[in-house]
Amino acid sequence: MTSFETTEELIAQSILNYSNHPSIVAIKDKVKDSFSFEKFSSEEIGFQIKKLDLKKSTQNTDLPTKLLVENCDQFSIFFELVLNNSLKEGIFPGALKVANITPVFKKGSKLKLENYRPVSILSNISKVFERCIYSQLNSYFEKFLSDKQCGFRNRFSSQHCLLAMIEKWRYAVDNNEYFGALLTDLSKAFDSIDHKLLIAKLAAFGLDSMSLKFLASYLLNRKHRTKIDNDYSEYAEILFGVPQGSILGPLLFNIYICDLFFIINDLDMASFADDTTPYFTGPDIITVKQNLEQGGVELFKWFSNNFLKSNSEKSHVLFSSKELQLFNVCDSEIESSHCEKLLGITLEKSLNFDYHVDSLCKKASQKLHALSRISTYMDINQRKLIVNSFIQSHFNYCPLVWMFHSRRCNAKINRIHERALRLIYNDHISSFPELLSNDKSFTIHERNLQYLAIEIFKYKNDLSPTFMKLLFNENTTHYDLRNKSEFSRRKIRSVRYGSETIANIAPQIWDLVPDSIKKSPNLYIFQSKIKLWKTNECPCRICKTFIPELGFI
Repeated sequence: MTSFETTEELIAQSILNYSNHPSIVAIKDKVKDSFSFEKFSSEEIGFQIKKLDLKKSTQNTDLPTKLLVENCDQFSIFFELVLNNSLKEGIFPGALKVANITPVFKKGSKLKLENYRPVSILSNISKVFERCIYSQLNSYFEKFLSDKQCGFRNRFSSQHCLLAMIEKWRYAVDNNEYFGALLTDLSKAFDSIDHKLLIAKLAAFGLDSMSLKFLASYLLNRKHRTKIDNDYSEYAEILFGVPQGSILGPLLFNIYICDLFFIINDLDMASFADDTTPYFTGPDIITVKQNLEQGGVELFKWFSNNFLKSNSEKSHVLFSSKELQLFNVCDSEIESSHCEKLLGITLEKSLNFDYHVDSLCKKASQKLHALSRISTYMDINQRKLIVNSFIQSHFNYCPLVWMFHSRRCNAKINRIHERALRLIYNDHISSFPELLSNDKSFTIHERNLQYLAIEIFKYKNDLSPTFMKLLFNENTTHYDLRNKSEFSRRKIRSVRYGSETIANIAPQIWDLVPDSIKKSPNLYIFQSKIKLWKTNECPCRICKTFIPELGFI
């Protein structure tokens, strides 16, 4: 802000400079509403204070979080005056714009700086203020965010993002079609957001002058320093990006990329935070290839116009053709791969997920082996806690995406589960079913079926993204049939890509769930009941009996 005397001048210049920007034009064509902040009540602020996590890190100069929570009635009255005066003046308190950066290791070599994520440790008072601001901003912007944006949103998850894409791929292959996906790579997306363009976008979305000034004040003149152990660097001003670890940061990032889905609205995309993956299905290789190349050009053009650092050389293509294909995207040739990792899941062009499950089993087995060497020094509760936290947790991430793996992988998972239970109870005699009964638990597959039932309940009660309608089609027949199902099933041609899909298995699983569980008044009660339910009639290939020379029965 060195070339501008006031925040108002910077805002006016930002709006003027980007008035003809493609993103601003697209937003103005789409948005006709307006927004202004309303005053915050002490009750609302008190509610946000009570939501503070006592275990979260804070700055050394902060008031203790426990003190804030225990005396929220007194603090909420004072914070009400401060926050409402800040809104009235359009100035976010400067003392709350200072952060300590903690470098969090991601992956790769620990000696490389780019392999660390800079997480901002903010004042707990700043978190209270940001949560209040977030509640009003989010309720306004939610109607403009695309259903394809699955990151940092209530009811959306990475599992939803992947399921919608993979089920569409399975449907295409089951109908003798092809699919292709371009996995893009953005470098430090959160740290590359241009403040002036973001301000211009907020203005285009209809924020009034004082709301705009307040959010511009939040973004500008922020400072941070890096903390390693007990040592601190010098303070540096933040010239670009939104703070990672803040409450408002993820929402502002979603707002910044929202117009991407206004401009490129004919592309199927799996989008979660800064991972944007356009994909296509089509009747022949040439059509899918051409569409994917053209979609990639449009996407990289948007990245460039919005100052996001795309790296076409690190982009990857997953294509269902048996032969590897070369794709030309932005003057870079990208060869299709047999498998690629997206949002923590290894996707194979065969869509069998055996490689991903093998990787999960390997990691779990290594940790189980390490635990076995020190288990004699722990009691049964400690062993159980570690197994649940560090071993079984590997199988908790996006289970509905990879649950239709091979019987070989299922046997491998069960062997690890059995080893874990033997280690917990020091029991080397009982069978696997007996160990499960003693532990009052279920196999991983049975637990995945419970998760599937939970997802259907969410859909029926409007607790999941609207695009889940593509997977769960409610039966609309008016005839009172004896064996009427609540959901209709699509026509299928093959086992792997037709019958072994969420769209086909989910209706059958839901029919097996007892009515006493289905009619639960809310999600919490449904989850508590379904976690005690199991079925011996699962129709998937894993649960069927296989007889040599005869097949599955």
